[in-house]
Amino acid sequence: MMTLEEKINVIEQVKNGLSQIRPYLQADGGDVEFVEMTDEGVVYVKLKGHCGSCPHALMTLKQGIESALREAIPQVKSVERVIE
Repeated sequence: MMTLEEKINVIEQVKNGLSQIRPYLQADGGDVEFVEMTDEGVVYVKLKGHCGSCPHALMTLKQGIESALREAIPQVKSVERVIE
């Protein structure tokens, strides 16, 4: 279990990681927005723009966003999509 300070640090790392991924999504008319992270390391994001309705959204989420974040931040266990 992470302390509050550790969790805040990891969330900042996640947001930084998403900002590095964002230009690739924006190039295809999409975007990603951080929603929250659980104490268990599950990151929730919202896919926006074309990414929200793209048939490849799950692949983008799991093979793109999740794999990049898990590789860079060991505390991230998975990335899940929040649907509005």
